Order: sequence, then structure tokens, then C-alpha cells
Amino acid sequence: MHSQLSSHSAEPVELAHSIAALRVDTGGPYALLVPGYTGSKEDFAPIIDEIAAAGLSPLAIDLPGQVDSPGPDDESAYLPEPLGQAVAALIATLDRPALLLGHSYGGLVARRAVLAGAKVIGLTLMSTGPAELPLGPRRHVLDMAEVLLREQGLAAVHRGLEVMNAANPRWLAQPPQVREYLKLRFLSNRSEVLLGMSNGLRTEPDLVTDLARTLRRTNTPCLVTCGALDDAWPPTTQRDMADRLEADFATIESAAHSPAIENPGALLAALLPTWKSWLD
Repeated sequence: MHSQLSSHSAEPVELAHSIAALRVDTGGPYALLVPGYTGSKEDFAPIIDEIAAAGLSPLAIDLPGQVDSPGPDDESAYLPEPLGQAVAALIATLDRPALLLGHSYGGLVARRAVLAGAKVIGLTLMSTGPAELPLGPRRHVLDMAEVLLREQGLAAVHRGLEVMNAANPRWLAQPPQVREYLKLRFLSNRSEVLLGMSNGLRTEPDLVTDLARTLRRTNTPCLVTCGALDDAWPPTTQRDMADRLEADFATIESAAHSPAIENPGALLAALLPTWKSWLD
């Protein structure tokens, strides 16, 4: 079973602006991998070595405020726009071209980076959407968690998540050490980070038209991909976004919202040929 604890050959490094990352430097172009809400660089552990074997240099990061990357105590700093500016600033310091992939909330951040002028040789939006998270169970959890977080703190939110996870077969199927890791990771968050990102997930406007215009102007190719069973932004919504962006679209079978964990082989089969075509 693949997880955030899957083995890989990446080394932990600190990049410009105190961004923590996992890196395999092959000498090839970077594949900059941006995680989502409550996520971290470890969410890409199952695909790091295969990306490196394809001649790219995987660079999985923690966004400011996530796990090993420090961040301010200002909720507004964790909205997609300022985080996108931070990613754009990071890309400007890299010593070679970069592909950019954003997962879920990281997708909202990645497109903001491109809109902020980040020069990338390709953009991949994975399990993300055209705008705010639609109404549904995930949105409902965000609403409840905000109230609990402001009134009772992070530990109370985690206790509530544990109650929900106790009825989730996918959660229970994970090895105990993975569940413990995810617990410790969640509890390492600062309240400001979770509150800011949660606000971003519920307020981000539809920027697809602006992004499409920018991609055309800069001649930047784009891929939209998601799990066939994605329960955040529906796959039909993501396919429509791909059409509006004039981007390629790939569905990852036997995956929901986290293809890099749930079906990394199929995800790589979608990513690597597309990325290679962008580099040729």
C-alpha cells in the first residue's frame, strides 16, 4: 500500500524563502509539486523516484506554514493569491526550467503562481477546480471545523476528525503507522494556516478565463487530471475546466481525491508522457 511513508530517494532540503522540500536532483528540469490543504511534501512520496527515473528533478514542497516551512501568523497569508506569489517567487530562484503541479488547494495556488507571472514550461492541475470547493460533505466539514477551531482549538478539531474517520473504511485500511503520521502532521498545523486555507477553499473565484488567457499568451501547455472517484470537485467539473483551458484531461481510475497515494502508477502513466511531450 502506498502512503506518505512510502520509501523514496529524495533528500530534505531548504530552498529560497525558507521553503522545505524533498528533492532528487537529476540535472533535468524540475517538477515542482505543490500539496493541498492539510497536506505536505510527503503526499508525493510514491511518485518521486519514478519522476526522477524519467530524467526530471522532482521537487516536492511544503507551502509556507505547512509542516517544515515557516509562515506568518496572519490567516490572510494562506489564501491562494499570496501563496501563489510565494510559489512564483520560489520558481524565480530556481536554476533551471520547472514544470508545476498543484494538488487540490495546491492547484488553486499553482494557477495563482502562473497568473502572478511564474515562468513554467507546463502546468498540471490535479484534483482541483475552477473556483471554490462546491457544496458537499467536504465543504460541510470545513464549515464545522472553522467554528470548532476558533472556539476550542486544533486538538478539538482532530478529535472530531477521528470520530468521522472511525466510520471510513479507507481510513481504517491504512497501516497504524500511517494513521499516526497523519495525526501528528495534522496536529503540527498552526490554526492560522488551516483557517486561511479553509477560507480560500470557500471563497476562491472562478479564474479559468484569466488563466486560459495567460496560458495562451505565454504558450504554456496545461494538463488537468483527477481521480475517477474524486469527491471534492466532481470529475465532470474538472473536465469542463480542462475544456475551458484548452488543456489535456486525464482521469485516473481507482483513485479518488489523492491519485499520487491511491493509484500512483496510473497517475504517472498520465503525467510522464504528457510532460515528455512538453519538453520535446
